[in-house]
Amino acid sequence: MQYSKQDRSVLEEKFEWDLIVIGGGATGLGTALDSAARGFKTLLVEQSDFAKGTSSRSTKLIHGGVRYLAQGDISLVYQALKERGRLQINAAHLVSKEEFIIPCYDWFSVIKYLTGLKIYDWLAGKYSFGKSRFLSRAEVQEKIPGLVDKSLTGAISYFDGKFDDSRLAVNIAQTCIENGGNVLNYVQVIKLLKNVEGKVNGVEVIDLLTNTSHLVYAKVVINATGVFVDDILKMNTPGAEKMVRPSQGVHLVIDSNFLGSNSALMIPKTSDNRVLFAVPWHSKLLVGTTDTPIQEHSLEPRALEEEVNFILDTASKYFKRKIDKKDVLSVFAGLRPLAAPSKNDSNATKEISRDHKLLVEKSGLITITGGKWTTYRKMSEETVDTAIQTSKLEDRKCVTKDLKIHASTSLQLSGHLAIYGTDMDEIIKLTYEIPNGADQIHPFYPNINAEVIWAVRNEMAYTVEDVLARRMRMLFIDAKAAIEMCPMVAQLMAQEMQKSPIWIEQQILEFTQIASEYLLESFHKKEEVIII
Repeated sequence: MQYSKQDRSVLEEKFEWDLIVIGGGATGLGTALDSAARGFKTLLVEQSDFAKGTSSRSTKLIHGGVRYLAQGDISLVYQALKERGRLQINAAHLVSKEEFIIPCYDWFSVIKYLTGLKIYDWLAGKYSFGKSRFLSRAEVQEKIPGLVDKSLTGAISYFDGKFDDSRLAVNIAQTCIENGGNVLNYVQVIKLLKNVEGKVNGVEVIDLLTNTSHLVYAKVVINATGVFVDDILKMNTPGAEKMVRPSQGVHLVIDSNFLGSNSALMIPKTSDNRVLFAVPWHSKLLVGTTDTPIQEHSLEPRALEEEVNFILDTASKYFKRKIDKKDVLSVFAGLRPLAAPSKNDSNATKEISRDHKLLVEKSGLITITGGKWTTYRKMSEETVDTAIQTSKLEDRKCVTKDLKIHASTSLQLSGHLAIYGTDMDEIIKLTYEIPNGADQIHPFYPNINAEVIWAVRNEMAYTVEDVLARRMRMLFIDAKAAIEMCPMVAQLMAQEMQKSPIWIEQQILEFTQIASEYLLESFHKKEEVIII
């Protein structure tokens, strides 16, 4: 089935949908999947590519939230740990268990963190990823040889999950389609439609691929646009109070030999009271994150020089080998859609809710925001339940708790194609069906031509950026290598999609401009963005 081509004609259909979901990130895709799996006629529209914004720029963790436990938010942690366990079962090809190590430099820290993590283990119950324990100084030196061990007392080992965020987003979109839903990227909502009673009953959209506009009607419209929720709320009520306070997080990707470990490092308290992670990911090491309140949102947020320096300076206190700026393979920024407290002018992100918020307007528009990847399924369930309660939809039970995500397999796959799960065999077949299908695109990375064709045919990829940023992840792994791969990817896509040489030149130019922002040479000073 060619997922990328089957659905665009539905915009021309005149029937009424049960639900229209605006937003193709984790929450929007999850909501569309939940709705479709219950048997509702469901349409999702996303103005760019799936997971283009926040949902492809996470710290790659599926976790209960150790820091939230320290803040006393037991309920949030308990729910997240349950969802973590379900997700590891339902998307086993993408979500894996990871050992995290917290270095301790005094016995008080040992007691404090071990006690807290034993509670963390207990809250996980049957969904436990493994038991936390104390590691001696010698054990820590063996597990993470690149960690500074001066004054080291020992460490606490605990287990959480890691994953590939945008790969999961694409697979959720495919799962939605397999359950009768319709998901479309590159379709922008420009207006909310209302009936004579002032109730939202549809949207006006522009299909950015065909440059055509359409009026699409539904019983319920759901605003799940992450940091862009306020834009949709203003379409509903001009001058509406802001529901989101964005916070920017920055991550650096470096070579894995800086720590020389298969375990992740977790620094529970940095100089600004945040948490720093160093997580093995796609054979590299992902280090971050910062937490900077900002006012403006963007699909391509830019890392600030001071954020990068903060990560480098903090990491240098724990890494034996100093990280130089030239060692950074990719730097990327993401915006978190933090649910803003009402009637509160505080700008500190630590005072803004990490939990999600559901809002039902008088017009019937439903908005869901906040939360995190780990709890996307639960948020989606609550959103569809709310849609049922506030509209004329039939009361149908949620079925996603045990619903397997597309390509999920419990088999232990190996090689770089393992992230494709059960689709891995189909990609291997494709290498024999297309010319030079098994050829590597870049001499230093294992990605092959067949993956590009697969992404176009089966994963709704329309641009070079779609492929290199969110299907293969190369832009996030090594930005320079991604730029070098761009011409070949553009040619392969053009052949498959029957595009002109002009399209190829345009794609190369556009991707190169975007990818240059992932290189440290293109720092943007603090004064270039508006800080709250």
